[in-house]
Amino acid sequence: MQKLNLPPFSAKTEEINGKLHIFDIIRMKNIVLTPEEWVRQHFIHLLISQNYPKGLIAVEKLVVVNNLRQRADIVIYNRKGNPALIVECKAPQISLDNSVIAQAARYNSQLNVPYIVITNGLATYCVYIDLATKKYEVLTSLPTFEALNDV
Repeated sequence: MQKLNLPPFSAKTEEINGKLHIFDIIRMKNIVLTPEEWVRQHFIHLLISQNYPKGLIAVEKLVVVNNLRQRADIVIYNRKGNPALIVECKAPQISLDNSVIAQAARYNSQLNVPYIVITNGLATYCVYIDLATKKYEVLTSLPTFEALNDV
């Protein structure tokens, strides 16, 4: 798999039925190792290394938008049990363009979180949205987990 601009981690991979799988420590099962999954697993490990609790991380979270069932890659909940951050992961060769931002915004139309992250493992962008004023700010780093508890 491609080297990413995310911290490396000790990936547990296994070939199953001729396909390479990676163990997901959130879903507690092996997942087919696609380029997007490679990015997602790196980002999950980054979050955990930055003290985001595993128990408050959801992967492939069901979000219903306009009666369509979709899945947000990663949703982080705060200690109050409210969704507070969405991470949309793409394969490294996918550009982080307006369509990716629009996809995350669609999920947020239902989840109403103040933080949105988009990443392809090579570039990562984080935005804070003031939910009252709808004004946004591009951040230079991820919020701390403690910051999620202030919303």
